[in-house]
Amino acid sequence: MSQSEWKPDSWRSRPAAQGVEYPDQEHLNRVLSKISTLPPLVTPSEIERLRHQLSLVERNEAFLLHAGDCAESFDACTHENISAKIGLILSFSLILIWGARLPIVRIGRIAGQYAKPRSSAMEKIGDKEVLSFRGDNVNGLDPNDRTPDPERLLSAYFHSTATLNHIRSLLTSGFASLHHPRSWSLSHVRSPALRAEFERINEGLNDALGFTRTIGFWQEHTPYEKGGGRGALGEVDFYTSHEGLMLNYEEAMTRKFPLPEALLPPPSRSSRGAPHAYYNTSAHFLWIGDRTRQLDGAHVEYFRGIRNPIGIKVGPSMKDEELVRLLDIVNPDKESGRVTLITRYGAGKVENFLAGHIAAVQKSGHPVIWICDPMHGNTLTSSSGLKTRHFGTIISELTSCIRIHTECNSRLGGVSLEFTGEFNDEGFSVTECLGGSMELSEDQLELRYQSFCDPRLNFEQSLDVAFLISNYFKKERLGQNRAGADVLFSELAGRFAK
Repeated sequence: MSQSEWKPDSWRSRPAAQGVEYPDQEHLNRVLSKISTLPPLVTPSEIERLRHQLSLVERNEAFLLHAGDCAESFDACTHENISAKIGLILSFSLILIWGARLPIVRIGRIAGQYAKPRSSAMEKIGDKEVLSFRGDNVNGLDPNDRTPDPERLLSAYFHSTATLNHIRSLLTSGFASLHHPRSWSLSHVRSPALRAEFERINEGLNDALGFTRTIGFWQEHTPYEKGGGRGALGEVDFYTSHEGLMLNYEEAMTRKFPLPEALLPPPSRSSRGAPHAYYNTSAHFLWIGDRTRQLDGAHVEYFRGIRNPIGIKVGPSMKDEELVRLLDIVNPDKESGRVTLITRYGAGKVENFLAGHIAAVQKSGHPVIWICDPMHGNTLTSSSGLKTRHFGTIISELTSCIRIHTECNSRLGGVSLEFTGEFNDEGFSVTECLGGSMELSEDQLELRYQSFCDPRLNFEQSLDVAFLISNYFKKERLGQNRAGADVLFSELAGRFAK
């Protein structure tokens, strides 16, 4: 099928992995018809802006932070949860900027990340076999609420809308302002080492801002609430993303728009025949999961036709030639900023696969962004039966990715993390991943294990990662890294040793 023959429903002629069987198809069709008439959540101009910024990442002129929950829940659509997530992403990116001296492209796993793939259609709870929980936009976590309900798709749209609206409100009303970085949840950091490190960065940042005042770059700052503008220091770009798993929903949110005028050569800007493109307006960025990347499958067919920048999960089962064929399908014109490869091998397998994948892509000439997901290949089960991950293993895969890219004349362009800034009334973070600066042990996992999906780094563990990456790039920038050294490991052993 040629690109000109692609339509938002072309995927329906292909086999779809991870499909959901709805008992009432007419009800589903009514809901999808309603969704197709609702307003877009994001605009073509925002999507094109992200594509441009990702092209900067591709050229090593920016760094990509992709982060958030494994899967969102409708119940978590609250001011407290949303502001905690955004605050953590902002704090993380500030630390990276300070060390790397690069712009950070921020993409949240938020405002639509409700569905979750499953290895089996059924699961056993006690002595009862029920349909697997597929996420709040499909069925309920309660074993008695597992029948797929189309109304949940409509609810997902409105929860995504509410979440995105609140994110926009936060970011346009001073929440991200560098004039008061200490308001970014720093009061909830319980580790003295992390607090001292963050304060050191803040002191340096405030010193730099003081310099801008002195030279007149920022002569006077009137608060936003008193009519002041936001300016370059008070607003950041933030983009949303989710796994494009539920293709019927994605199809309903796919709209045909003319390309923004800024992308067209001058003679075309006033022409009635300006080219159009299909945009998925449910998010700025979508990715294909490791379970749905079949070359002849429905998901690859859908993704090849949308103009959004896309991600592709790359794991140990991906063959070198298969990866190149996949890139040929979704990016035949080899457009910059179009494809991000999200590697997720596991700490014990990254050495066996990453270099081969890099070499195959380099030989193909495809422009891509490489980012590391050190979470999904490193899940284990604790002695008490809880899914968890160990901070040291996460850092091990991240370390290996950085080193292997360097050895292959490539560069790691970003990181994809599952983390949360949630905390309770006493200021305690979640307890889902082992280790880190707080040295979380197995017997502490049950203290505040909140995830209904995969385990997430908590606030302090997330900042651990940020400081380690930031220090690596700072030393690289200053020429202080030793060739072949596992810098992240050495930093972890030094800064956060007992």
